This record gives sequence, structure tokens and C-alpha cells, in this order.
Amino acid sequence: MPKSAVLVVEDDPYIRKGLASSLTKAGYEPYVAEDGVAAWEVLEAHPGHFSAILLDRGMPRMDGMTLLRQIKDEDRYKHIPVIMQTASDSKEEILEGLEAGAYYYLTKPFAGPTLIAIVRSAVADHEEYDGLRREAGEMLGSFSLLQEGVYRFRSIEEGRVLATLLARCTNDPERVVTGLAELLTNAVEHGNLGITYDDKSRLMESQSWAQEVERRLSLPENSRKRVRFEIARETDVVVYRIEDEGPGFDWKCYITFNPDRAFDTHGRGIAMSKRMSFDRLEYSGRGNVVTAMVQGETD
Repeated sequence: MPKSAVLVVEDDPYIRKGLASSLTKAGYEPYVAEDGVAAWEVLEAHPGHFSAILLDRGMPRMDGMTLLRQIKDEDRYKHIPVIMQTASDSKEEILEGLEAGAYYYLTKPFAGPTLIAIVRSAVADHEEYDGLRREAGEMLGSFSLLQEGVYRFRSIEEGRVLATLLARCTNDPERVVTGLAELLTNAVEHGNLGITYDDKSRLMESQSWAQEVERRLSLPENSRKRVRFEIARETDVVVYRIEDEGPGFDWKCYITFNPDRAFDTHGRGIAMSKRMSFDRLEYSGRGNVVTAMVQGETD
């Protein structure tokens, strides 16, 4: 199996060498660049090759924020998760990076295990969603004829299949599928199975999240729980409505980027979905109902 490639963009040669060494020991294939200009040249020379970018904020010639915006403005690269490194813990700077598209943050100096945990999470998300985007872009069928439908599903895998299929009801399925998959996953893990934010943090750290999801799915109290997934398709809008059987949550904390969670290994999915996949995203009820809308003339 080929190693996942990570681009390290760092002007300090000692830090750059240390990051590359840590990534190599963890089983990744590091590429290095000393600033934003050199990084762009590496990206252009290897399009479609990178699963994550580890980006320093302050650099000569082209700094990290300029490169980040350039990456997110380019269709070929905008889905690559960017992990921003910074020597500052300024909430204003962190929020600026998150809103520009940084996926995770690391504050210098950071420990090796923290680095690898963040990279592992970013790479796993990228490779999973990259597969979903390819499937959504390639899948053929009669979904252009679908006007409305109601689906019920139990597992995360079933939800991702539905996300791939029903993203095809829009003109840009590759954009929509990642947001749908995120919302449907949340409905299962946080809604029906009751995995809290803190639970997931611990499970991600111990790399046991998937096993815990399967364990909770097998519990008798969860055997009959289903997520209800509705779609309504009109001339110029597709509306998705997702309802789980959980107690709900305080969605207001997650629908926008929060600098306090920038250093966690998860927790940006809803805000990223709102920013990148949908034209409108609204929660209702006790937080167990979410409606996502995609504007634009449909096929």
C-alpha cells in the first residue's frame, strides 16, 4: 500500500528536517518546501498527490495565510486539509486561519505525538472524503429524476452510501457529498449512539473510534434506532433534512469556527460543511434536526 504524502512548508531548516523525520517514522511520505512560493511549485509538480499540508504561518516571499487562500481558491487543491503551524495562540489569528480554510492548528513548540495525531486525523478524513467525491462524481443513474424521497438508515456506512447517491441530485455532487457524509455521520455517532465530543476526543486519541461505534450499534437499546433522511428537489434548490433519535445538542457551538477547538483532532465538520458544501445549514428542534440546502438550477 503506498504511503500517504504530506507536504511540509516551513522556513526554519531545523524544524523542517524534524517534521520530515517525524512523518517518515510514522509511515508518511514527506515533501518539503521552505516557503509558499516553493510549496506552490511542489503542488503544481505533483497534483493530486498530497493527503495533507503542514503549513507554517510566518515565512518569507509568500507567507502561510497567502498560500492557504491560494490553495483554497484552486479547485485541484481546495480539498487538501491544511494544518497550520503558528508560534502565536492569538484567537484572532487562529480564527482567521480557520475561516480561510485551515483544517487544524498546531502551536509551536508541539510534541511529536500531538503532531502525528493531528496528521493522522487529517489524512484519514481526506482519503475517506476523496473516495466519496470520486464516487459521487462518477456515479451514474436516474437520480436526476428524483423529486423527493424518505430514507431510514442505521449505520455510518449506510449513511455514506446515501450521501454518495443523493449528492447526485445537485449539479455539484463532489462539493455536496462531503457535507452530507459529515451530517449523516454526526446523526449516527453523536445522535443515535450518544458519543459525546469528549468521548470522541478520547476515542480518536486511542484510535478506537470505529470499534466503539460498532460496539454501540450492537447494544440492545440502539438496535431499533434509525436516522430519517429526507430529500426534496425543486427547479432551483435541493433540500436535505436529517433527523436522529438522540437528545440533541447545543449546535450553536459548532456551526461556526471556534478557536478554542482549533487544536482538537475533530470538531470542525459542521462548520466546514456549512462553509464548503451547502448554501444554507440550519438546526431546529432540540438540535437533532438539521436542514441543508443547495441552490442552483438542477438537472
